Amino acid sequence: MAPSPSTLKGKTLFITGGSRGIGLAIGKRAAGDGANVVIAAKTADPHPKLEGTIFTAAKEIDAAGGKGLPIQVDIRNDEHVDAAVAKTVETFGGIDILINNASAVHIAGTLKTPMKRYDLMHAVNARGTFMCSQKCLPHLLKAENPHILNLSPPLDMDPKWFAPTVAYAMAKYGMSMCVLGMAAEFKAKGVAVNALWPRTAIATAAIEYELGGKSILKHCRTTDIVADAAYLILTSPARDCTGNFFIDDELLASRGITDLSKYAAAPGNPLLLDFFLHSGPNGSMDGYFAFPMGEQP
Repeated sequence: MAPSPSTLKGKTLFITGGSRGIGLAIGKRAAGDGANVVIAAKTADPHPKLEGTIFTAAKEIDAAGGKGLPIQVDIRNDEHVDAAVAKTVETFGGIDILINNASAVHIAGTLKTPMKRYDLMHAVNARGTFMCSQKCLPHLLKAENPHILNLSPPLDMDPKWFAPTVAYAMAKYGMSMCVLGMAAEFKAKGVAVNALWPRTAIATAAIEYELGGKSILKHCRTTDIVADAAYLILTSPARDCTGNFFIDDELLASRGITDLSKYAAAPGNPLLLDFFLHSGPNGSMDGYFAFPMGEQP
């Protein structure tokens, strides 16, 4: 087994949708090592309901010890992605890590999914992930320990996940299919391609906005759990860590981190299982609950 790099110091991360939430948390965790972090996201001006812009995120990266580079990018736009990748390489000399974090969500059945929302989810989730990977790969292939990490669920063909929200499930699993295919395609060339998915809903402004208010946040974990899990993946030797569909708490447990109490957004409350997962660790539902997809909790 190749030696595991102990730090992300000097590494360059290209993070889509990194202006807030999980993407920003992963960036800040890497910045603690002194990484370069590209915030490739749409929000240049403040959103009326969601905090954070590419510029505020870059400042947080700088404050955490890294070097932030804000680039306004719509990952549905080929020219935007080309320009962002070129700017990243011009500024930092290359790309070591791609985090495909940007995602669009609309939890609804077939008759309640406008085609505009269908197109958005597929353009951002599946196509955006494929395109950003394609554009970054020429540079990742030159990197010392290159990783692609998609924030997407393990593949599970249970109709349970498709019936209530087929359009979203298709689009999100599109990201996971990129992992399945690209991990095999680039294994011999040493580029790691993995997926990471949280066991529970994560306390972000987007979750609050999409799932109906602040009451849901007390049943979530914080973004730190995903950032810590991502860090373990990104500091693993790429040739020995690829093609995996990691769940955050399982990965942490495999590295001896079993006390997850610090990650609770509101300790003492039952946790809401994330979509596409049937149960808590070891098949237990103790301390967890789920609501049917397509319904408000």
